[in-house]
Amino acid sequence: MEDEIIFNIDVMLAKRKMSVTELSQKVGITMANISILKNGKAKALKISTLAKLCRALDCQPGDLLEYRQGEGDADEK
Repeated sequence: MEDEIIFNIDVMLAKRKMSVTELSQKVGITMANISILKNGKAKALKISTLAKLCRALDCQPGDLLEYRQGEGDADEK
């Protein structure tokens, strides 16, 4: 299993009692792209988009992003 970055958008949406539709409108990205982020399928994320997400959800980047180390990927130097 590879290292991965998890997007905790669902958690923040629940905490803010906000719908995906509302977030999409506030951030200015499509619901399809928010879905890609939520499902961990995104390959890249613009810093400006991350900033917009943080503004819309009134949170810090660390509230949205989580790093998970893959199994067996410990430093083998």
